Amino acid sequence: MSTPPPRPTVRQRSADPLTMEVVELIGDVVARFYADYEEAAASHALTGPQARLLSLLALEPLPMRKLAQRLKCEPSNVTGIVDRLESRGLAERRPDSADRRVKLAAATEEGLRVARDLREGLHFAREPLAGLSTAERSSLRDLLRRMLDA
Repeated sequence: MSTPPPRPTVRQRSADPLTMEVVELIGDVVARFYADYEEAAASHALTGPQARLLSLLALEPLPMRKLAQRLKCEPSNVTGIVDRLESRGLAERRPDSADRRVKLAAATEEGLRVARDLREGLHFAREPLAGLSTAERSSLRDLLRRMLDA
């Protein structure tokens, strides 16, 4: 008696047309979001990476290593971005109260204002979502979280 061939794993199965359409739509949404983000950043004479880093710092001060992880780049790149934001008065370095050897990057008051303006300037991220009901936005959020947790 021969054994049946192994079942393909999820990664080996070819995607069905609906899945491929969803993947393409997600890609289109991401591309439009990044284009909108780049435009909002440029309106403040910032690059996209500078704007993303400033947005992270507006949430909380972070060590350079954690910034690099969140931005998915090398720590040396983060150092240069923080240097440029610092020279414009949008960020500052300060010692970590939990570990004085660690330097945290933090948004200044002006940096917080610019980060707020950036968020308000993201039309694509806000306007299409406003056309969805609260239940639809909640459902979309839950589905996206489920995808990210998979």
